[in-house]
Formats: sequence, structure tokens, C-alpha cells
Amino acid sequence: MTQVSPLNTVNPISKAERKGTQRTVGSVPRSIFIMTVISLLLLGGIGSRLTYLQAIEGQHNRELAENNRIRLIPRHPVRGTIFDRKGRVLANSSLSHSAFVWPLAQSKPTWPQTVKRLSQILDIPEAEIREKVAAAGNNSVTLVRIARGLDVEKITALEEYSQELDGVTVDIEHVRAYPLKGLGAHVLGYTGELNAEEFKERRKEGYRLGDIVGKMGVEESLEPLLRGEWGGQQVEVNGQGKVVRVLGQKESKAGQDVTITLDANLQKAAESALGSRKGAVVALNPNNGAVLAMVSYPTFDPNIFSGRITPQTWKELQGEGNPFVNRTMRGFPPASTFKVVTATAGMESGKFSPDTYLNTFAYLNVGGTAFGEWNKAGFGTIGFVRALAMSSNTFFGQIGRGVGGPTLIDWSRRYGFGEKTGIDLSGESKGLIADEEWKQKNYNDKWAVGDTINMSIGQGFTQATPLQIAVMFSVIANGGDRVKPHLLEDNRDAQEWRKPLNLKPTTLETIRNGLRSVVTSGTAAALNYVPMAGKSGTAEAPPGPTHAWFGGYAPYDKPEIVVVAFVEHSGGGGGKTAGPIVAKVIQSYLQDKAGIKPEETKPEKVGQAEASGVDNDR
Repeated sequence: MTQVSPLNTVNPISKAERKGTQRTVGSVPRSIFIMTVISLLLLGGIGSRLTYLQAIEGQHNRELAENNRIRLIPRHPVRGTIFDRKGRVLANSSLSHSAFVWPLAQSKPTWPQTVKRLSQILDIPEAEIREKVAAAGNNSVTLVRIARGLDVEKITALEEYSQELDGVTVDIEHVRAYPLKGLGAHVLGYTGELNAEEFKERRKEGYRLGDIVGKMGVEESLEPLLRGEWGGQQVEVNGQGKVVRVLGQKESKAGQDVTITLDANLQKAAESALGSRKGAVVALNPNNGAVLAMVSYPTFDPNIFSGRITPQTWKELQGEGNPFVNRTMRGFPPASTFKVVTATAGMESGKFSPDTYLNTFAYLNVGGTAFGEWNKAGFGTIGFVRALAMSSNTFFGQIGRGVGGPTLIDWSRRYGFGEKTGIDLSGESKGLIADEEWKQKNYNDKWAVGDTINMSIGQGFTQATPLQIAVMFSVIANGGDRVKPHLLEDNRDAQEWRKPLNLKPTTLETIRNGLRSVVTSGTAAALNYVPMAGKSGTAEAPPGPTHAWFGGYAPYDKPEIVVVAFVEHSGGGGGKTAGPIVAKVIQSYLQDKAGIKPEETKPEKVGQAEASGVDNDR
């Protein structure tokens, strides 16, 4: 039996096949090697990324994760209360509901629906909501206010739709309130939310987007005192933005209470006296510059700014004769009230003695221009006292021509015209005292004698504010010193500020006698029931009707108060139109000082004054 080798049981393989088999078997370890290298590289990359995320970016990512649940609820400080000089509240704070949004909400898929629903409930355009929240940035952990002063209906609606309002919350905060409504609006001003543009300018002062700040009046000028310091809570919230627990808290610090020089009762009397006529009234203590009353009409109610001001509301407000313009600090031709300056320049220059008498005429012809008397006849030969009493243009035109432009301009500036009074309010005008340089620059012409005569009677280029006119009368009332008007009661620097004009006693006496004669026998003789001295003025204001002025002080022998009234485009004379306003304010002051209640006054006398008096004067 033939034996068979075991190898024979295997099919024979050719050399070529053997070669190919060797290549196939040899590729297995090489593939494993390549895959191992690739795996190591991938694992190394992932490991490096994890190391980077944990070691380097770990803190940042932990903060981002924590910000999804740890947030800050700001607590605005209670703004300081504003009191009048007798302790009556003029501005304080009240509690109100506001709607807020967490900025993180805008990164969620539900944000468009949230904005739409909020817009419907709060009656606010969607774009306005988006703009406010976007300004804070997606990663902000501080609430953004989108509406203030919510009523019960809106609060209820927000609660009913709370499941649709992801990241929306309602909270209580303090809002500014003015219990006397529009009383003293131009003095108090108003508050409003800091917008994005204002925030860029004031963020270095520690302000935050959405802060409530003073935007006018003493609310603005005394902002550093009234503002206070922020507080807040660090809270944990759930996925819907609802507070789960309070983690930390810092109490806010209330702003400082302030007392201003305004007298609420006198302010009310001044506003009532001016009524609905466009114009201004200002009352000063002539001995220290304290502002006792400051009225401008048209006016507004600052309470409206405690809620949302719609474009339509703002348009309506602006259409009511510029109610935000404080006319006590705007320049107008001062007319014959300015003859106090001309009289001073004449006597102090030495060119005219207090005993000077001059002939007056129907008009004064200078270079072809006629400067006429308001009575179209003249007053004969008169001196300073009678010239002030009857407001003679030709008398004071001769005084102005006699002293010359430079001297008259110099005394105008000594009285403070052509510069700000320094009152602690923004927006004050300097007025205008023109000179040779100014006229050359603006008209490319030389100063003429006619310009000097125009200035001597308060016309031409001359512009003065009612506040500046009040300072002028204060100089005569207090014995010759310029004072600085101020509103902050504790402003010692302003109270003690004095600038002596070093007037001769005879100059002061002559002007005082002239101003008293205005009331006893001159253009305001119908007001002689009030123990005051003053000066009327009627300013040409083409193409409109004339402006009416009257300024005075009382008691005339020991002055305690100066009052100036200005009625824009009244068309009437100063003595008849503005004079009774001043009389009413002074009467109110004296009665209040004597303890007489307002209802005990006898307004029929004022009515008689309005029905009589000199019809017109310049």
C-alpha cells in the first residue's frame, strides 16, 4: 500500500500564487500600525481640546453656565426728596410696577413670540422692546426695564400670559412724583430713563443703562445730590427666568434730600397772576439772590415723564408753544426797564448830575432815524426822576448820546448784562450787549450813534433775560451790589457772593425816587395801592405785537423782594399788562408775611389797576 505524504493533502501552489499570498499576509500588521497612529492623533487632539477647555477656558465656561441661573436684580436707589424753603414737598418718590426682561431671553427660540405678546400687552412697538434689550447684550445678567408705571390691567395680563413670556418679570420700583403737579415745573424739571446715547457719555460716572436721571431743572443740576447709590440682589433663577432663591443682597442708598429757595405759595400766586399768557415771572430776594418764584408759560406736568412718553405725546407737548423753554432765562429786548442802566451811566460818568434837566420832544432825529416818545408829544423840561416816571425816550436818548456807546456798554456789563447770572440751572442765555466788534462781525458795519440811542432805551440789538432784569433791580434795591441768583438753599457761596458797583449815594437815591414815582404818579400809577417801586417797559418786537415788561421791588423803603414780569407779544403797555402781575405777586408775598390767608385778599383792586393806568409806554 503506497503511503501518501500529508503535504499531498494540500493543493499545490505556484510560485506566482505564493508570492501574491505573501504580500497579502504581510499588509495586516502595517494596517494595524497606521490605524494605531491615526487613533493616537485623534485621541491626542481631543485630549488637547479637553485640556484647553478645562484648564484654560474652564473658568469662562463655568461663568457662562452659571449665568444661565445666577443673575442680578438691580435695586435703584430712592431719589432724594425736594422741599421748598418752608419744608413743603415739591418732588418725592412713589412705588410703581415695572416690566423687566432678562437679556438672555433674546437668544431663546421663543423670543419672537415673547416680544409680540409683550408688545400687545404693554402697547409698545416690538422694535422698541428689541432695541432696549439688545442694547444690554445677550450675556448681560442684569434685568432690562422695558416699561414703567404699569396699571392693574397690564400687570394682570402679564401674569395670565406668564407661560408665554419667557424671561419676563414684573417688579416694584420707585418712580418720581410731583404732588403739586405742574407747579414750578421749569424749576424742578423732570426725570427720565438714560438712553443708549446718554449712557455712553455717562457710564464713567457709574451710571448703568436704564438709570433714571434728572433731565431738566434742579432734577438735573442737583443730580449728584439726589441720585443715591445702587443696590441689588444676586438670585438663582429657573429655566423660565423665575427667581428660585436669593443668594446675596446689597441695600441701595437713598439720595440726599434737598431744600430749594422756592416758596410754593408765592410760586402758585405768580403762576396764577401770569395765567395762560405766554411769558415769565421771576421773584428774587434782592439781598442774597435766593429765587423765591420762577414761572414760565406755557408749562407742563413733570409727572408725565414717570411713564412712557410716546412719540405722539411728545409731539403734542412740543406743539403747545415750546413748554420746555424757560422764558425767565431767555433773551428779549428789555425796553424801558433798561433806562435804569442808562440813568446810572449818565450820573456815574459825571457828564450828567442828578439835578440835570433836559427838554423832551415828540421825537429825537438822529441820522435820519426818528426816536419818538410814546405819547407823541414829549413831556417838556424834566429831570431824571420825572423821566423815569414817565419813561421818556427822548430824555434817555439824549443821556445815551451824551455818555457815548463805550460808557453805556461798560455799565450794561457791570450790571451783569451780556453774561450768565450763574444760577444753578442749565440752559441760561447770556442775552446780548452788542458793541463795535460785534456789529462789525455780524453786520460788517461800524457802531453808530443811533445804536447807542437804541441801547439807551432798551431796543436795537440789546437782549436781556427776565432773570437779568431781576438782578438789575436787586442792585438798586439792596444798595448797589450785584447778587447771584440761586435755588439750592444751602448754597453758601451764592448767598455770600457780592459784586459792588460802587454807585454814588446820589445816583442810588435819584434812581430810587424815580422808580417810586413810576408807581405814585407815572406809567404804573394805578398800582399805587402796593408799597412798591418799579419800572415799566414796552418792547417793539416786529413783525409781532409788542412785549410788555414790569419790574419792581417792595417794600420800597426797605426792599425784601424783587419781582419781574414779562408778557410775550402781549400788544399792551408794560404798566397796564405786566404791572398788575408784579403787584399781585408782591401783594401775595406781603400778605403771607403778615399771616393773611389767600382767601382774605381783595383782588378787586388788581382788577381796577388792569382797567386803568397808562395805555402804552416805551
